[in-house]
Amino acid sequence: MEINDEPLGYLITWTVYGTFLQGDDRWWRKRLQGSQEPQPRLEQWHRDRLKHEIILLSNEHREIVASEIHSHCEHRRWRLWIANPRTNHVHTVVTAPGYGGSQVRDQLKANCTNGLRQFDRRFVDRPVWTVGGDWECLNTDDELERAILYAGEAQDRREYK
Repeated sequence: MEINDEPLGYLITWTVYGTFLQGDDRWWRKRLQGSQEPQPRLEQWHRDRLKHEIILLSNEHREIVASEIHSHCEHRRWRLWIANPRTNHVHTVVTAPGYGGSQVRDQLKANCTNGLRQFDRRFVDRPVWTVGGDWECLNTDDELERAILYAGEAQDRREYK
């Protein structure tokens, strides 16, 4: 299948502040260098420097995040394939014609932040998410289908093993 100039969608992932640090034993990504092996001392170094407590997302928080993603996609007229907020990260698959992956990610994160801060004062005056996050272009129907499955069902199977 031919790759389009504009992707069919984006698989976007971002994490809750303090939950995925450089050196993490679940592997981690280094900018422009991809996946990196665990480095426990590096992870601890970053953990020691956290300026705020880690607040995992409760069921209520996760519902707010999902609602904010749905609302923003509807407002922008983007196609939301799936939004799956977890306790320590968020996965979503979105088709957003005319927007780059980082723009889509940043807008969704900002709206989710606003929603969480209105609901839970503990999120005010502190970061909610890790800086940045991942996004991946999905250029074929097969890639889009695999990303939707990964963001949804695969996450549930992984957490409940």
